[in-house]
Amino acid sequence: MSVAGSAAATPRARPSAVTLGEAFWVWLRIAGLSFGGPAGQIAVMHRILVDEKRWIGEHRFLHALNYCMLLPGPEAQQLATYIGWLMHRTRGGIVAGGLFVLPGLVSIMALSWVYALYGRVGIVSALFFGLKAAVLAIVLQAVVRIGARALRNRAMLGIAAAAFVLIFFAGVPFPLIVLGAGLIGWIGGRSGLVAFRVGGGHSAASGAIVEDAESLLGAELPAHARVSVRQSLRVASVWLLLWLAPVAVLLAWLGPASVFSQIATFFSTMAVVTFGGAYAVLAYVAQEAVQSYHWLKPGEMLDGLGMAETTPGPLIMVLQFVGFMGAYRSPGTLPPLLAGTLGGLLATWVTFVPCFLWIFLGAPFVERLRGNAAVAGALSAITAAVVGVILNLAIWFAIHTLFRQVTMWRLGPVRVDAPVFASIDWWALLLSAAAAVAVLRFKAGTLATLATTSAAGVALYLAGVTG
Repeated sequence: MSVAGSAAATPRARPSAVTLGEAFWVWLRIAGLSFGGPAGQIAVMHRILVDEKRWIGEHRFLHALNYCMLLPGPEAQQLATYIGWLMHRTRGGIVAGGLFVLPGLVSIMALSWVYALYGRVGIVSALFFGLKAAVLAIVLQAVVRIGARALRNRAMLGIAAAAFVLIFFAGVPFPLIVLGAGLIGWIGGRSGLVAFRVGGGHSAASGAIVEDAESLLGAELPAHARVSVRQSLRVASVWLLLWLAPVAVLLAWLGPASVFSQIATFFSTMAVVTFGGAYAVLAYVAQEAVQSYHWLKPGEMLDGLGMAETTPGPLIMVLQFVGFMGAYRSPGTLPPLLAGTLGGLLATWVTFVPCFLWIFLGAPFVERLRGNAAVAGALSAITAAVVGVILNLAIWFAIHTLFRQVTMWRLGPVRVDAPVFASIDWWALLLSAAAAVAVLRFKAGTLATLATTSAAGVALYLAGVTG
């Protein structure tokens, strides 16, 4: 055996234990870099937690991700909560999940104030313009990174391709794609097919398990994953109370007609049905916010989405903007800005508290299923489908970033957002191409890329090149 071969086969030492205080700063760093929607956020977490810090192995990371993809709500925030829980129990999950939301909460709140007071501000739009170029590059990087690890054989490639075609061309709902892929993987894993084992083969599976063993968390089942029914009921009671008690108090105190009661009940409902992330429900939220509740004016949802897409944190944070504007325009006896702030914070609370419930209640059971062949097959297939879905997001984002006008192209059941090529934004294309080369070719850091493109966007605006 060669020296290189021997070195490659030598097990690496597991990283040293990390305190919650030390983890706090890493989670804060991840939160500050979590741009680009779930694809970019998951890519950032993977790079820092799996590749750089080696807190968690590849197999275990994907196992946790696949569970989070099945849940309603923002999967990246739930993945952070899951890994934080694995490392430092409930306190770790609260720190990781809470910090993941914090930068977006502060950013969207500040921008909501600016929007309410001044409307669209040119230099803010210019900042977003530059940021979107880096966001697109980060999403493309996520497709490459996750695809390279998840699509190890033709079966997984086929599932990813089918998922992309179904969601991009036919508009099949994300939950149906996940359920279909999971069923295929379940059958394949239960049948013992090699393609549906961890990593897609014997050597790949062994490599994934070895990588798990060499990580800080290892491959063992943590003690806090061994919970009783009584403990599970206690967890469910605590988080259900934190989530629904404020809703009940508002309904009893202010009545169902109050804007705060409406925000609490509407976004609590959204927290249960937001399978597939923000894009799965934004059209419905926009319609209800404009037509039923009159919280927003037509077109304002896109402004809010622009804020959420170009600030750190989950895209679903756009709901904070909706809650802010709704309460701002119906403040009752409160000053409008105070009412808007409370409305935005309320929307955020009832959106994200359920995420902690899903993780703290379900993660112990999911951890115990890691060795189940059928479950492993199902989750491997779901990971492959997710690659197709992320590719769909990357193309969707590219179309809406690089072109000023987009039209809907239809042919029978097929419907596609098609760019109007004459409306191409050459500056957006140039910035996006430069960001993609920096990230993919030269491995530039996320923060440096975001800072450079945002500065370029502002410079172009001040030079009078962009509007």
